[in-house]
Amino acid sequence: MADQPAAQELSDFDNQYRSLVKEVFVEIVRREQQGGADPDEKARLYAERGKPDFVLAFLLAGDLSQAQKREIFAYAFEQRAAYIERRAREFDQQFHRPFPLLHTEAAKDRALARQIRAGRPINKGVGRQLPTL
Repeated sequence: MADQPAAQELSDFDNQYRSLVKEVFVEIVRREQQGGADPDEKARLYAERGKPDFVLAFLLAGDLSQAQKREIFAYAFEQRAAYIERRAREFDQQFHRPFPLLHTEAAKDRALARQIRAGRPINKGVGRQLPTL
């Protein structure tokens, strides 16, 4: 019986966000796990790099609590927002003009992070990263 709350926590996060994960990322996670990778550790590493698509796939395969999964998933969006803002500043300097769309996308990622932490679902296709080569 003690395992039931943990299973409920996992199903809440899984139910809320599983529809957002793309099969290509699920396959990557599957291969990584076959190679001995820890999905929870991989989720943390990808969150640090601002890669929410990878983070979600690894979190869905991992064993963290719902609160930990939410925090890591939200953090991935915040890190991506920080990266986008850095690139926007670099582009501003390089091309001598502003790139407001990038700042708007970073703000959207921060809003998604707040939604995730609050336990609210996010819509599929929301938070797609713009190419910032």
